[in-house]
Amino acid sequence: MTGPTLVAVAHGTRDPAGVATVEALLGLVRSLRPGVRVEVGYLDLARPSLDETLAALRGKAVLVPLLLGAGYHVHTDIPTALATAPHLRASVARALGPDPLLATALSARLAEAGWAGSPVVLAAAGSTDPAANADTARMATMLQAQLSAPVLPSYLCAGSPTPAQAVAHLHAEGHDSVAVAGYLLAPGFFSRRAARSGAVLTSAPLGTHTAVAELILRRYDEARA
Repeated sequence: MTGPTLVAVAHGTRDPAGVATVEALLGLVRSLRPGVRVEVGYLDLARPSLDETLAALRGKAVLVPLLLGAGYHVHTDIPTALATAPHLRASVARALGPDPLLATALSARLAEAGWAGSPVVLAAAGSTDPAANADTARMATMLQAQLSAPVLPSYLCAGSPTPAQAVAHLHAEGHDSVAVAGYLLAPGFFSRRAARSGAVLTSAPLGTHTAVAELILRRYDEARA
């Protein structure tokens, strides 16, 4: 193995399918960069915790948040965890989103779900940090440029509009068919909520799309430079 350890920092979920998706995504990352050691640490609800992962490492590490916006977890939780690991020489990469590679993955997931050109509601988890919600709005603009169709940002918690409200707004404007794009990394509570927004279809979370794995490695390379 060469270079710093890539520590993927995931939110965590009680849903086994969500944990399995994160592990499969990191398997893809390893296959794209076999010379880099890749570990995972969860911020909540799953193990190993980020504290546990950092305690077991030595040398250099780059923490890559598997988070789609730079909210509380990036600004507070990750630095707090790093403070408990002074034995490491570590840097922290940017959050994954917004990024054109995510627009590529979102477009592919919509196509898999049968999207045929209708307006789209981008359903993000949402955050109490306005900057993170602004990241979602920028991602909606990127996806709109990719799809050449209207895209409205929405938030499953801690922000407005909700996906259901955004879908209702588009219906009120005369759009009979509205799609929801799940701007989520893995299946779990939020993906199930997104699917109940009243849209004609809801795309699957980003999951193991190659563009997401490539973006993780891009963030790693940026932070280690």
